[in-house]
Amino acid sequence: MKIGRFATQFRDSMLVLVLMSVGSWRALAQEGHSHAAQQQEMTQGQAKKAGALIKAVRQATERFKDVSVAIHEGYALQFGCVSGSDAGAMGLHYVNGDIVNSGVLDVNHPQIVIYEPTAHGGARLTGADYLLVADAWNANHQGPPQLMGQLFHLFDAPNRFGLPAFYTLHVWAWKDNPKGAFVNWHPNVSCEQFAPQN
Repeated sequence: MKIGRFATQFRDSMLVLVLMSVGSWRALAQEGHSHAAQQQEMTQGQAKKAGALIKAVRQATERFKDVSVAIHEGYALQFGCVSGSDAGAMGLHYVNGDIVNSGVLDVNHPQIVIYEPTAHGGARLTGADYLLVADAWNANHQGPPQLMGQLFHLFDAPNRFGLPAFYTLHVWAWKDNPKGAFVNWHPNVSCEQFAPQN
């Protein structure tokens, strides 16, 4: 299965990757898993760009309200339900390994579609997550990734996912996040209803 290859490649690569020295610009990326709110007063221009990105993500993911559509298009559940000890959760990550492996950043093709588990094994669409392997991105770009003006977060390795360092941008397009639309954790997302499939 393609998604299995993605997960295996990531985990195996942890053993052989040597992190590149990427210079001081790397500090520009928002450090990955800070639980602090990253919401600041936005200028009118920033608010307009943020709204445009949320709208674009909604248009790109509307069909995934039915999780079976995401599965049919090559997305598969990885990492179970991701929760934090004090910051809420990220929820269910349905990852498209082909899109991750392509290394292409395109608002219309998110690498990950995120859901919140519901009663009886259901899943409610909450947004999308754009993910790029840091070494692959850094080899071809002069700075950290941005999508429609939003700077990605950096998750260094080692990390809880067992992945090499990666850049990520969560866009909470379908569930309003009081901490901000682009932070990693959502205080009102819960994994309580998650029942892993054996």
